[in-house]
Amino acid sequence: MAFTPISRRTSRAARFLGVAAASTAIVLGASSNALACNIKEFSAEAQCDGTQGVISVKDVDASGVEATVSVYLQNNGADAKKVGEKTVKGSKKGTIITFEEDWAPNAEYRVHVEALPYIKGEDIKPNVITPATACKTEDTPTPTPTPTPTPSDSASTPAEETPTPTPSASEGTTAPATVESNAPSAAAGDSNLAETGANSNTGLIAGIAIALVAIGGGAVFFGLRRRGASSSR
Repeated sequence: MAFTPISRRTSRAARFLGVAAASTAIVLGASSNALACNIKEFSAEAQCDGTQGVISVKDVDASGVEATVSVYLQNNGADAKKVGEKTVKGSKKGTIITFEEDWAPNAEYRVHVEALPYIKGEDIKPNVITPATACKTEDTPTPTPTPTPTPSDSASTPAEETPTPTPSASEGTTAPATVESNAPSAAAGDSNLAETGANSNTGLIAGIAIALVAIGGGAVFFGLRRRGASSSR
């Protein structure tokens, strides 16, 4: 087989095609790497969802490669606990996933991402540091204090006096008068005599009266006896 030498023009054209092909490969490779998922397309921060604390992770990978995201609470540079694990498919606009966590102020969290074969387990840098102020809790209504009664309020109103019933005309306003009796009462007499000291005079008078009665009776007895003696003669 005879070898046909390549002309100068053909060689130049072949060289141009080779350069163009290499350039195209480089551009395609760069585009492929640009579209591939990488750790720089992930970001994380601590936020408040109302009164609930959350760790929010955003994925802006336009290729939509599914990635697994894990969040860990840190303590002195080591994992203290695993908050949770979720999967996410990024988008050009950005896809956000959240992990509920009642985080404390100034706490530190590590966010780990794995999206094979592009991301073989890397952490979002730097670690998430929570705000210095915790999420606000719902305000509890303060009970209204009972007002302290003042002296004027505490003084009770005097009760209405119940009127004293007025006796009717039939009942009368005075007790019936006692009818005086002329006959002396024995008890009353003794009491009066004892009060005036006249009981001693009464005994003397009674003794004289008895003596007079005895003398008078004796005189009558002797007179009748003398009359009888005279008539018998």
